[in-house]
Amino acid sequence: MSQVTARLPDEVVLALDRAAQTLHRSRADIIRQAIEAYIEDFDDIYVAIERLRDPLDESIDWQEARRALLAQD
Repeated sequence: MSQVTARLPDEVVLALDRAAQTLHRSRADIIRQAIEAYIEDFDDIYVAIERLRDPLDESIDWQEARRALLAQD
């Protein structure tokens, strides 16, 4: 496993320490989980943006989608 060093503002470190203490976890665990969640969200957003940029990908107007969804009730 690799080690990474980062500089954080003091208030972020204080919040990190509070979270770690509350969750009974180490700073490293909290940071690792936060980065993993961020990367997962980033990957999902990247895929969504790529699909939106694809001119061959069919899309519908928001109002059309809303009407269709509301008609299902």
